[in-house]
Amino acid sequence: MFQGGPLQASEAVVFIHGNPGSASDWEGLVAALSSSWRAVAFDLPDFGQTVAAEGFGNTVAEYADFVGLALDALGVSRAHLVTHDFGGPIGLVWASLSPDRVASVTLINTGILEGYRWHTMARVWQTPVLGELAQLATTRQVFTRVVPGAEPRGLPREFVEEMYGNFDRRTRAAVLRLYRDAKDLGEQSGQIADRLAREDHPALVIWGAGDSYIPLRFAEAQKRAFPSARVEVLPDSGHWPFVDSPTEVSRLLEGHLGRSG
Repeated sequence: MFQGGPLQASEAVVFIHGNPGSASDWEGLVAALSSSWRAVAFDLPDFGQTVAAEGFGNTVAEYADFVGLALDALGVSRAHLVTHDFGGPIGLVWASLSPDRVASVTLINTGILEGYRWHTMARVWQTPVLGELAQLATTRQVFTRVVPGAEPRGLPREFVEEMYGNFDRRTRAAVLRLYRDAKDLGEQSGQIADRLAREDHPALVIWGAGDSYIPLRFAEAQKRAFPSARVEVLPDSGHWPFVDSPTEVSRLLEGHLGRSG
């Protein structure tokens, strides 16, 4: 877990990572915000260094519950959510069920994915046996070549190596369970969007236009859940804008928090 800023503050910027990912994805942004905000990033169960409790099924609903329990344990009563990748659906399920605890939302290449067609690897993971075989075939060499190769500007070697280091047997099994549970997430997104739209939380959408996993059209589509959202497209970025354009993402996030605080 990474924390910074006034650690006793009950209002905090809360970062929720995706897959593959961990709390360490956010280390730079936590540090950048700590002079003005309490900032918190934690591993979701079975990602990074966190081992899920016995009986945890790695479902979206269970992860959303975990977010609420983690914030309770940290003494955070109101959260400025910052989410990426699968952290978006997880965080937004929690937000839709706990609207009074949401101060603002920032979506980075994620969000409400109504009508979304899963990318190729996700469909592989969702297929029994094939998903298990694909995970066995994901060696360091494959991972460190394929993941940055899909990005318009690549990714720093150390970032990719850390992601692979955390993508162990336990996490790979969790990914299969999570993606299989979420197979119909695109169809369920409308109900979540309806609940969120009634609140119209302050929202910022940051989207790397070169995302090969979630198409750019979903950036504007976030206004379905956040009618007043501000949408910022980074034309040279990919799926991880906070990695390939960290200064710009930090600037946009700080401005959003300043307007929402």
